[in-house]
Amino acid sequence: MRKAELERRTMETDIKLSLCLDGGEHRIETGCGFLDHMLTLFAAHGRFGLKISCSGDSHVDFHHITEDTGICLGTAFAEALGSKAGIVRYGNIILPMDEALVLCAVDISGRAHLSYEVCIPSEKVGDFDTELVKEFLMGFVRASGITLHVRQIAGENSHHILEAVFKALGRTLAAACAEDPSQNGAIPSTKGVL
Repeated sequence: MRKAELERRTMETDIKLSLCLDGGEHRIETGCGFLDHMLTLFAAHGRFGLKISCSGDSHVDFHHITEDTGICLGTAFAEALGSKAGIVRYGNIILPMDEALVLCAVDISGRAHLSYEVCIPSEKVGDFDTELVKEFLMGFVRASGITLHVRQIAGENSHHILEAVFKALGRTLAAACAEDPSQNGAIPSTKGVL
């Protein structure tokens, strides 16, 4: 069914998430405006149905909300992909956002790895600590078992750089998750398992 629903409660966050790889509406409410904006862009550009409701210890900062949302989204991707039979597996893009240019490449391999080479000029965008994007992505790849490379090629504006990262991630994952008719439902690996 390429769908997943989950709830995750800790002493720091309470998250409900639903994901449909094949489309649907998106409604993101994490309590952090900038994170909501980035995840909405991610869902729109990936054409994913994505609903997230999150509450947490935002009185401290947005670290736990951001990291735990990444963990939940990664878990949902792994569940929605199931055995990964018949998917394309790989995806990549070089995405411009005004002066920013970001390369994103993914392998839905079952092996969690993040290579993140992004230099964000400002420490914050609004009340969001920009270093938390890496925490989000680490939580996502660990929970999903996806290999992800994100590299900034150009950019001066922090908002534009991060917007390019999330748009590129959505489009790259959509390409990798797409069903490949030439696979005839086979696992896209010589090992026969991912």
